[in-house]
Amino acid sequence: MSYQVIARKWRPQSFTDVVGQNHITQTLANALKNNRLPHALLFTGPRGTGKTSSARILAKALRCPNAVNFVPCNTCDSCREIATGSSVDVIEIDGASNNGVDSIRELRETVAFMPTSGKYKIYIIDEVHMLSTSAFNALLKTLEEPPGHVIFIMATTEVHKIPQTILSRCQRFDFRRITTRQITERLKLICDQEGVPAEEEALWVIARQGDGSMRDSQSLLDQVITFANGPLTRANVVEILGLTDRALLFETLTALVERNSQAVLAVIEKISKAGFEPHLFSQDLLEMIRNLLLVKVSETQAAQILEMPDTELQALTDLSLRLSEEDIHMLFDMALKGGNDIPRAQDPRIVLEVILLRMASAPKLSDLKTLLANGPQASHSAGGARPYVPPVVPTAPGHHRLKESQSVPEVPSGLEKMKSAFESPVKKPVEKPAAPVVEVKAEEVKPEPPKLATGANPTERWMHFVELLRQDDALFAAKIENLLFVKEEGKLLTLGVPTKLVFLKDQMADTQVRKKLQGFIDSYWGAGYSFEVLMKGDQVGESAQALQQKKVQLAEDEIRNKITTNPMVKAAQEAFQGKIKSIVELKGESSPKK
Repeated sequence: MSYQVIARKWRPQSFTDVVGQNHITQTLANALKNNRLPHALLFTGPRGTGKTSSARILAKALRCPNAVNFVPCNTCDSCREIATGSSVDVIEIDGASNNGVDSIRELRETVAFMPTSGKYKIYIIDEVHMLSTSAFNALLKTLEEPPGHVIFIMATTEVHKIPQTILSRCQRFDFRRITTRQITERLKLICDQEGVPAEEEALWVIARQGDGSMRDSQSLLDQVITFANGPLTRANVVEILGLTDRALLFETLTALVERNSQAVLAVIEKISKAGFEPHLFSQDLLEMIRNLLLVKVSETQAAQILEMPDTELQALTDLSLRLSEEDIHMLFDMALKGGNDIPRAQDPRIVLEVILLRMASAPKLSDLKTLLANGPQASHSAGGARPYVPPVVPTAPGHHRLKESQSVPEVPSGLEKMKSAFESPVKKPVEKPAAPVVEVKAEEVKPEPPKLATGANPTERWMHFVELLRQDDALFAAKIENLLFVKEEGKLLTLGVPTKLVFLKDQMADTQVRKKLQGFIDSYWGAGYSFEVLMKGDQVGESAQALQQKKVQLAEDEIRNKITTNPMVKAAQEAFQGKIKSIVELKGESSPKK
């Protein structure tokens, strides 16, 4: 008999053999027991997760004459024919090669015939997303109302390519990626049954390369067994598959954590001799730093999230105790930026080497709380206090150099001074070497809001109010300054709308505008005041006209003051011994004539 590959030999033959899809196998088993199985099912998910195998198992459960609680016997003729794909009543159709409308028309003609044996006739359409639009349209009616003895099972890896009209007629089951740990356990069972000695770490490497696909992992295992021709070790698996050695990744990460540039140079030499692809190595290192961060944040949750052997998890736990979370973030950012630069480099190997050396020479980061708790020693180890070396300055008269016998005082770090300020009692001042002056900014005190000038008449106070309002909200002040101040009677301010500005009537009637103006009056004019707006120009009164004249006069005084204080005007007065008699504004010009 010809050799049968592991992926076919160890294909699941019952729902209990399907790995990592308990949510689907349990649902199908319950549907069979309760007689609630739909006539059209759609299996979707990544490759190698058990879609076609589950379809065959379901077909055997429906047709096996010896089934107990819909568990097929796998020994009868019907089960063996379905397993080999030669059953007359279980028709497997490849959607990629039978994607035309003619194939679907042929299917429609055969669904009416009863099965040769058993109760059901089952159609398994694999890669159903490859059918053409015309083929899908031809399948619609049959899929919606098939004969009672027909069941459709469709499988696809690209469900987004299937029309909604098809999806709405099927019961959908989503297959998930199988975890690395579950794949590893399955591979270990296969190796034990096949009599192949294998290290657990070697199986982890194979399962990790399977990327959630059981079929891919089993195919890799088959390949490795053939090449190794003996026990499977992590070293020969890495060599066969051309992967980055996990031990070298941990050696690199340890050197970066310790900031050991010499160890990094040794790693660079190993990378060069092994011929690892730089971009692949940088991506694996980035993932390793990410795993280290997860372990640092929460070791318990990391054990559930990360898919790796217990030995690697313990190694990451030990490394996480030797650096801070901030330090891991910095290493991750440097590795991420460097990894993005490698594909664009002319010589990626050189870029990878410089990235590793740069990360090894980066300063260690730590939070202030930890440093204060650990004392001065921690500050020294984290790059805290260092001997103060004065800059070399040429000697000049009146200056003296330090003699060789004189010792240079050590300046305490800011951390030590902060700690002593909180812990040490007050002592008599002792003369100490000058230390760097640290400027401490006092807490900014928010100034109180400005107030209106007291003692002025109400008209001048209103003008001052508008000026204060302009500093706070210039846009709103530009609207309010067009109002005319009429009078102040008790706690009531009367304002008027000029006849030429009728549009202010509607604006001042708006609730939000009135509420906003009332808020400014309470802040600047005083609490308890209210206001009213006269909507007709003839009700403004003489006081409003006086206010308008006052505004014009103030504007003229401001112009006169600017002119008289102008340096050029003063120079002309002194040169010609003259005086300013009048200021006339010329029409069409932007500045007045002197």
